[in-house]
Amino acid sequence: MDQPTPLLRSLSLLEISFYGIGTIVGAGIYVLLGKVVSESGMMAPWAFFLAAVVVCFSAASYAELSRRFPHSAGEPVYIVESLRSRHLGALVGYALVLGAIISAATITRGFTGYMGVFSHLPDWSMMTILIIILTAIALWGVKQSVTIAILTTVLELAGLLLIIVISGDDIKQRGIDWSSLTPEFSTTEFTAITSGAFLAFFAFIGFEDMVHMAEEVKNPQTNLPLGIAIAVTVTTLLYATIAIVALQTVPLESLASSPAPMVLLVERNSDLPLQLMGAIGVVAMVNGILLQIIMVSRVLYGMAKRQLAPALLSSVCTATRTPIPATLLAGSLVLAFALWLPVTTLARATSCLILLVFTFVNLSLLSLHYRERQRGPLQLGLPATGTLLCIGFLVIQIWS
Repeated sequence: MDQPTPLLRSLSLLEISFYGIGTIVGAGIYVLLGKVVSESGMMAPWAFFLAAVVVCFSAASYAELSRRFPHSAGEPVYIVESLRSRHLGALVGYALVLGAIISAATITRGFTGYMGVFSHLPDWSMMTILIIILTAIALWGVKQSVTIAILTTVLELAGLLLIIVISGDDIKQRGIDWSSLTPEFSTTEFTAITSGAFLAFFAFIGFEDMVHMAEEVKNPQTNLPLGIAIAVTVTTLLYATIAIVALQTVPLESLASSPAPMVLLVERNSDLPLQLMGAIGVVAMVNGILLQIIMVSRVLYGMAKRQLAPALLSSVCTATRTPIPATLLAGSLVLAFALWLPVTTLARATSCLILLVFTFVNLSLLSLHYRERQRGPLQLGLPATGTLLCIGFLVIQIWS
């Protein structure tokens, strides 16, 4: 009997790190900065900081579990191995897939805001053309897809650094009004920060996608945990800096209402053509969507290999070494959701689903450490804190 065709193990630490950074940046700051500001006002940097804290505890759990179980399905494998429940593993796997599909649909809706600088085509037609092209690229091959993602990630980062540089003169002349950024910790401000943080949390989604490339990463036991740490650290520093720069150089009302906040920053702080940042924003959107389509296909592929999803989804093309049926399904679902729901609804739905997934991942590591009698303060404290933060974050948002 012929052995099934495996995925191609070809990604280095640098490539998987850029994969993570590209997914995180493409899914967040280019789309949701204005939305976070509309929720949190001048407290937006604190909203990003709170979201980063929640993410860091879960990222630590992902890093440890990816080292132990370097398999494409990621979270479903962690839950089956740690909590010993195939049904729960499958449920969490499908929740993760749905969250990632909605995430990619959110970015697809954001893409039309930046693409509007260049085209006056109807939004639905731009989104349809985009998803067809990106699905075709994802089918082409993982090495080719990730190479494209690395190039677009470099351009995304260049766009953010450009924002910081062109705003530098204004910041130097006026200085930073730190008092306006300092919270008084009133109930109103706390509510505003947590509400904004729930949206800002979406801007950090993406690091968990890295674990689904485990069967395509060289030396995954070492490179995956390191890659996760690099991606989360780089993006947290960038987000904090961009949020402060934006709030100090652009009127709050304008920033909160902008569908393309990076274009607005270029318009207010420089004489550069708007098309420049519009083009970078388009690239950021494209990168984020491509990486999410790849990620969803790998989760479905990994689940199918473990009989947690239909067997057809485990089929790999011998020529491209990519999971064709899983990729086609991923692209189709992204387009359907993008055409269906508005961006804020999509972002909130994604955050809810991913928070639930993070909760179970943290519980998985907590259970594993307890069963193995690794019961020190760090072994139990980190995943327990991550679990409580995710649950609390979700409850506060639902309550508000």
